[in-house]
Amino acid sequence: MSQTDREDETLGTPPSRRAVIRDGALLLAGVGAAAMSDAHATAPPTPPALRIGLITDMHYADKPPRGTRYYRQTLGKFREAIGRFNDDRVDFVVELGDFIDRAESVDDELGYLKTIEAEYAKLTCERHYVLGNHCVDTLTKEQFVEHCGATKTYYGFDRGGFHFVVIDACFNSGMEPYGHHNFEWFDANVPPAELAWLEADLKKSTLPVIVFAHQRLDVTERHSTKNAADVRKILEASGRVRLVLQGHSHANDYQLINGVHYCTLVAMIEGDGVENNGYSTMKLWPDGAIRIEGFRKQKNYAW
Repeated sequence: MSQTDREDETLGTPPSRRAVIRDGALLLAGVGAAAMSDAHATAPPTPPALRIGLITDMHYADKPPRGTRYYRQTLGKFREAIGRFNDDRVDFVVELGDFIDRAESVDDELGYLKTIEAEYAKLTCERHYVLGNHCVDTLTKEQFVEHCGATKTYYGFDRGGFHFVVIDACFNSGMEPYGHHNFEWFDANVPPAELAWLEADLKKSTLPVIVFAHQRLDVTERHSTKNAADVRKILEASGRVRLVLQGHSHANDYQLINGVHYCTLVAMIEGDGVENNGYSTMKLWPDGAIRIEGFRKQKNYAW
């Protein structure tokens, strides 16, 4: 099996033993978190403080399908998601990495980025980017940022009474930033300088925190950030991180680790036809309630 074939595999990690399946939805209970309820239960009576659109692993490319990945179909799937986000008047949208797929040349990969970025720019709200390994396969990080709406590869920001953190784990074991084929997809790391920044950023905030990442921070396997345990230690020490949203392994998954919820979202690229699309809207309430409303193949969650 080639490295690319291994990357095409998706993870089927069982849910935490504290998660129970009911009518196809997860009931989740966490340490120090608000009481959980069925994902289809009635939402809190007050309007949410924030509505956030979520998408991941779009892998857009102008090339024929390979296995379960239908690269050109991402455009139609993405348009459906953008339309819903605009109709729902979400406050912002986050793409959780692998915005594009690899190309044989920088010019071709920039062409993929230009095409999908034109669709992303049709949002009527702000948009955020998490770097995935495919975003900087042929390109450098500087080239990716220069040709889309991204400004930084890791950063924090406040909205609606919450603090949000974007993680960049696209560094090889030498702690060199990904770019121009200088890495293996399973060699993801958060470098010491970013870890120090993360610790300082979380200490400055007094708000509940939600983290966005591409490579997984909750498991120890090939889709995980190699020093995920170091990242988790910082997240747990802050006492404020409630939820980590991530992609990379393409399948719905959930883990609860030391009071922090880790939710892996389904990939948009997988499957033929819009019925195999996957995206979601997250709603956040001032009392701590969180709802993820999944569309198509994305599961619902409630915390």
